[in-house]
Amino acid sequence: MSATMRKIFSIAALLLIVATGCKKFEDFQIDPNKPTQSTPDLLLSTVIQDAFQSTNLGATLATRQMVFVNSVSNDQYYGWTRASFDTYNKLRQVVKMEEEANRMQKPEYIPLAKFFKAYYFMKLTNTFGDIPYTSALKGEQDSLTPVYDKQQTIYVSVLDDLKAANTLITNTTADVQGDILYKGRMQQWKRLINTLSLRILMSLSVKENNTSLNVKGRFAEIVNNPQNYPLMTGNSDNGELVFHDVLGTRYPTFNDNDLQTAYYMDATFVDLLKGLQDPRLFRFAEKAPDHVALPDNDFNAYGGAKGSDPVNVNSSKVLAGEVSKIKSRYFNNPVNEPSIAIGYGELQFILAEAVVRGWISGNAAEYYTKGVQASMQFYAIDQTAIDNYLKANPFPAADQLKAIMTQKYIASFMNSDWNFFYEQRRTGLPVFDVTGAGVLNDKKIPKRWMYPVSELQNNQANVNAAISSQFSGNDNINGVMWLLKAE
Repeated sequence: MSATMRKIFSIAALLLIVATGCKKFEDFQIDPNKPTQSTPDLLLSTVIQDAFQSTNLGATLATRQMVFVNSVSNDQYYGWTRASFDTYNKLRQVVKMEEEANRMQKPEYIPLAKFFKAYYFMKLTNTFGDIPYTSALKGEQDSLTPVYDKQQTIYVSVLDDLKAANTLITNTTADVQGDILYKGRMQQWKRLINTLSLRILMSLSVKENNTSLNVKGRFAEIVNNPQNYPLMTGNSDNGELVFHDVLGTRYPTFNDNDLQTAYYMDATFVDLLKGLQDPRLFRFAEKAPDHVALPDNDFNAYGGAKGSDPVNVNSSKVLAGEVSKIKSRYFNNPVNEPSIAIGYGELQFILAEAVVRGWISGNAAEYYTKGVQASMQFYAIDQTAIDNYLKANPFPAADQLKAIMTQKYIASFMNSDWNFFYEQRRTGLPVFDVTGAGVLNDKKIPKRWMYPVSELQNNQANVNAAISSQFSGNDNINGVMWLLKAE
């Protein structure tokens, strides 16, 4: 290297040293290839994927739609104990989306943030009872020892937030980006928000005489003012996650080995469908091995095992070829069907129940019919079969609530997460079988889950205060939370 070149390199090195010497140490901790800030649209896509995936095999066991035959399942035999607070991690994603929307001055995301907060807090309080609410999710000030809020306070606050979210969406609200649910169409979000409000209000049915809650008044305000509070108009408005044959976006039980080998249809569910001559059975289940010679549409070709019977009894029935598996599309089709979190069919059953309870005027039979039709259309039942079914199973003059809840139950198969378990907990309908020798918990259906161990370790004073005020100091799965106490 010539002297001139060495001199040039020396000067360049000196300039580099001077330049880097002007930088702070913190500047070297930032990887320019890794963004430190996200955008609300990217966060929204993630939040939707988490929130609207509502296919839950544990819930199918607890609601007596399926049985597990490889071992004792606590979901099936009602022997569960504690649940986790993992939902708070999902809520933190919602808070981050809200923060980024405010930072980027995109107010159209704010009503969606309110919706997801309501949705997730409802899941938490339905699971446990009182939970951290006001003191939770404070960002950098997030407390490790948040105070628990009363369930009543949470319900009122959530309903108020959903009402505010509805108001925030107007005809001039900009479409959101990153919306894999409705492609940014804000009016559909508005319908979803109001439908969630009606679900929450109906979940308070045992509180209908509580004047401070004004459940019936709030419900009627929404239903009687469709211009301000639009509701879902059909299955196209469903809050449902559509799957794709792409890694990370496939149907949640695709290639699930247990679903192929260890999950079978529950006998009480199969018998219910057979008794109603319900063609959805052919979409839910495969024929039992000992009846494969019968036509697919022969109800005699299908059978089940009782979820309350011990594992060895059910295994014997499976080995004898008496029990139907779930339809193979649930494990061999990567797309299968969407997963409904909140749907039009559910809304129609909510409205039918509201008429029966006298909360609103209207024709309960019409709402019931629309609900059944929406469910059957979702499961790809042809219209002729739907018409015949409705003629054979019209809305009854008596036991109307039983009829509504039965159809709501059938419509929840492989969707709606744990929502129908909470609905049965509220109404007692339909009756879940506990007669078999396999049922734990003194043959009682639990009413909640116990608080997580992490709370007992890190937030002992506050969780113990919540246990004391709700359950006389006994954190147990049979504790009756405020939501379930008639007033």
